[in-house]
Amino acid sequence: MTKGRVTVIDIAKAAGVSKSTVSLVLQGSSLVNEATRTKVNAVMRELGYVYNRGAANLRQSGSKSKIIGVVVNDLTNGFFAELAVGVDMVVQSAGFVQFLSNTSESPDRQREVIASMREHGISGLILSPARGTEASDLKPIVASGIPVVVAVRNVPGAKVSSIASDNREGVFAAVQHLVSLGHRRIAFLGGFRDTAVFNERLEGYRAAVAACRVEEDDDLIVDAAPSRAGGAEAIGRALSIGNKPTAAVCFNDAVAFGVCDGLRAKGIEPGRDFSIVGFDDVIEARTAVPALTTISVDPQGMGRRAAQLLLKQISAGKAEAETIVSSVRLVVRDSCGASSSTPVGREQA
Repeated sequence: MTKGRVTVIDIAKAAGVSKSTVSLVLQGSSLVNEATRTKVNAVMRELGYVYNRGAANLRQSGSKSKIIGVVVNDLTNGFFAELAVGVDMVVQSAGFVQFLSNTSESPDRQREVIASMREHGISGLILSPARGTEASDLKPIVASGIPVVVAVRNVPGAKVSSIASDNREGVFAAVQHLVSLGHRRIAFLGGFRDTAVFNERLEGYRAAVAACRVEEDDDLIVDAAPSRAGGAEAIGRALSIGNKPTAAVCFNDAVAFGVCDGLRAKGIEPGRDFSIVGFDDVIEARTAVPALTTISVDPQGMGRRAAQLLLKQISAGKAEAETIVSSVRLVVRDSCGASSSTPVGREQA
């Protein structure tokens, strides 16, 4: 009934009731009085029991679950929608169905969603963790033997597979490009400081500033929500300092779009008056006005690779942790005010 170590018999003993009573509680039967139901549920929570609703049918038929759970931290960001599309391409062709859920950066919501997916008998999980996720949050599902692939954000200490982009190298290339265009006051805008991705990208920014011998100024580092609204807020704060920036590397494309909004609100034209580089290369980047220069991560490709890694572990019947760091590339478009003589790598919008 469960992929974990706790059984219905364990619950019955701890609650001081019969095995059949526990089964009735799990089935939601009205034959159990409310006091007993409350007691049994409390014991299940205390012991970390997860009811697999499909287990009995799966045992009877001899089949295996064909469900893959996909949990992301911010589905309003186009990056994660594209990631999910990439996952679906692979799992669908393999005969699996994807269950997709959004946590909105809530670890509590994440725990609830993962527990619910386990109840429905998922064969594997792809997770882009919510802020504040710790290795201990993943221990129950890891202990159950369900393969897990963490995407985009790593979880230090978690014994699971992971796939992420080369954040440091991406931002390093972005700063180098802006310096090559003559910029010396380059801001780093957006992102939450308490995430590994922010720190990796900031590390790339600091390394490039030092390597290019341009001025390093902590006032040019402005954290904000990694969203369009966060980008508008960040550029407003960056332009309020005395020695203003002339260009910015943004935490992601959503922030970059918000920076464009914030600049226009102040009568500053993105691309012409202020250079901008994003990170991700979502679909909208090439059709934006101006078309967005960005670090291409290939979100759909990352989703496909995450799904392939997960299916390999499911097929092998074991979850040996693997780490994949995807290469990135700078795609130059019009938001940097670059001329038609831009170096190799320019993509026509």
